[in-house]
Amino acid sequence: MFDPAQLKELTQAQQEWSETTLRETLEKAPERQPEFITTSSRPVRRLYTPLDIANVDYLRDLGFPGEYPYTRGIHPTMHRGRLWTMRMFAGFGTAEETNARYKYLLEHGETGLSVAFDMPTLYGYDTDDPEAEGEFGKCGVAVSSLADMEILFDGIPVDRITTSMTINSPAAVIWAMYIVAAEKRGIPMHVLGGTIQNDILKEYIAQKEFIFPPEPSMRLVVDTFEFGAQYLPRWNTISISGYHIREAGATAAQELAFTLADGLEYVRWGLARGLDIDDFAPRLSFFFNAHNDFFEEIAKFRAARRIWAHEMRHTFGARNPRSWWLRFHTQTAGCSLTAQQPENNVVRTAIQALAAVLGGTQSLHTNSMDEALALPSEYAVRVALRTQQIIAHESGVTNTVDPLGGSYFLEALTDELEAEARDYFRRIEALGGVIPALQKGFFQREIAESASRYQYEIETKRRIVVGVNEYTTDEPLRIPLLKMDPEGERRQRARLARVRAERDNDEVQRRLAALRRAAEGTENLMPFILDAVRAYATLGEICRVFRDVFGEYREPVFM
Repeated sequence: MFDPAQLKELTQAQQEWSETTLRETLEKAPERQPEFITTSSRPVRRLYTPLDIANVDYLRDLGFPGEYPYTRGIHPTMHRGRLWTMRMFAGFGTAEETNARYKYLLEHGETGLSVAFDMPTLYGYDTDDPEAEGEFGKCGVAVSSLADMEILFDGIPVDRITTSMTINSPAAVIWAMYIVAAEKRGIPMHVLGGTIQNDILKEYIAQKEFIFPPEPSMRLVVDTFEFGAQYLPRWNTISISGYHIREAGATAAQELAFTLADGLEYVRWGLARGLDIDDFAPRLSFFFNAHNDFFEEIAKFRAARRIWAHEMRHTFGARNPRSWWLRFHTQTAGCSLTAQQPENNVVRTAIQALAAVLGGTQSLHTNSMDEALALPSEYAVRVALRTQQIIAHESGVTNTVDPLGGSYFLEALTDELEAEARDYFRRIEALGGVIPALQKGFFQREIAESASRYQYEIETKRRIVVGVNEYTTDEPLRIPLLKMDPEGERRQRARLARVRAERDNDEVQRRLAALRRAAEGTENLMPFILDAVRAYATLGEICRVFRDVFGEYREPVFM
C-alpha cells in the first residue's frame, strides 16, 4: 500500500523524531512504566506507522466487507444493515424460573435466547441422580426430560427467534429435546433457527465437561452435522468455542489458534464421514471471548476471519463463499469480573462489548456486574442488556463498517496474531493433530503457563486490576443479588418422578434398546435419540446408554 521511496523517507524521519523530539521529552518526563503490554502480555511499541504494515497488500490482506478474505467483515454493510443479535446467556433453577427470565429479557429488547444449563445437565445426569446431589440449578437451568424443555420454552415463539444452547457432551440429546418440544407445538424442525455449542474438543482442552472419549464424542458431533444439513437448514450445529479456552487463562493468540485448529479438525471429521464441505461448513459457527485489551481483541476477530476464509477456500477447497465466512458470537470476559467493587464490571463489560462490535460480531452477550458473586439478578442483567443497546443506538460505532480498519496499530496486531496462530498450527500438526496434542497435554500446558504468568503479573502489580490490587476500598456490597426459589429442586424431582410414572415405560425401554444397538454400530444416532426423547426417556437414561457403549473419559495426569 505504500511507495518504497516514501517508506525510506519515513524511516529517516522517524529516526530523526526519535533522536530529537522524543528524546527531549523522555529526558524531561520518563514514561509511566518501563514497558507496556496487552492483556496477553504482548509488548506494545510506543508508536505504529506505515513501516509496521509495509508488507500489507490491501486487496490481498484486507479487501472489502463482504468479500474474501473478509478481514473487514462478512457482510458488505455489517451493522449498518442489521445489528448483532443481543443474546443474554441465562438459566437458573427450574425451567419455570428460567422461562420467566427469558420472557423478561425479551420484553426488554433481547433479540435471541441463550440457555445456560446446570452442572448435572452438562454432565448428562438427571436431577435425582446421586451424582447430581447439591448441584441443582446453581450455574444454569436443570433439564432432565422433554417435560422440562416444554416448560422452558412455553409461550416463546421458537419459530421466530433463534436459541443458542451451551451444551457439549449431551448436546445431541438436548438438541433433540428442543426439536421435539417444538414439534409437539406444531412447529416443524426445518423452520427452527439457533445454535448448539456441541464443541467437545474445547472441553478436553479447557472446560473439562466431557463424558465420553474423544472418538465417540466426535462421532456424535458429526452426526449432528449430517442430520442438521439434511433437516435443519437454519441451525448451526456447532459453536466452536474459544471462550472457555480464554477463560481458562489462554492468551488472545492461543484462543485464536486453538479455536480455529479445533474448527479445522471438525471439518476433517465431516469430510471423513463423506459429507460435502459446502453442505455443512456454512452452518459452522464460532464463539469468542472479548477481554479487556480493546485493540488486541478487535485484531483477534479480524485475524480469525482472514485465517478461516483462507483455510476453507484453499486448504479444503470449499466453493460456496458462505463456507468461507467465519460467523461468531461473542461474550464479554467472565474471568475479568471482580467481586470487589462489582459496579466497575459495568465499565469493563462496556469496553469489551465495544471491541466485539467493532470486531464485527454477529451476536453478543454482555456479562452482568454481579456475576463474580452470584447468578445475575434482573437488575444487573437489564443493565448488561442496556449496555449493548446504548452501543447500538447512541455510540455511533455502527454507522460505518470496520471503522478502525487501516489503523497502523490495529493492522500490525492483526498480522502478529495471525502469524502466531499459524505457528501454533504448525506445532499442533507436528504433534499429530488436535486429538493427539490434547492427549499429550499440549494445549493444557500452554494455557496453564499463560494463566500462571497473568496471575503473577497481578500479584506483582505489573498489571493493575482496579479495585483488586490498586484503588481498593472496604465499602460493603450495595447491589442486590439473585435469590432462587428454595423449593425448586423439590418440584423438579417431583416432575421427574411424574414423567417416569406416566410415560409408557415398555416403549421407553424399546427405544433405548434401539439406541444402544445403533450406538454399537455406525448409524447416525440422531433419529434414535429423537425417538427416545419422544417417549420421554430422560437425559440421564439416554446418556447412560452412551456411557455403557462408549465408556467414560478420564484425563491423564500431565506433568
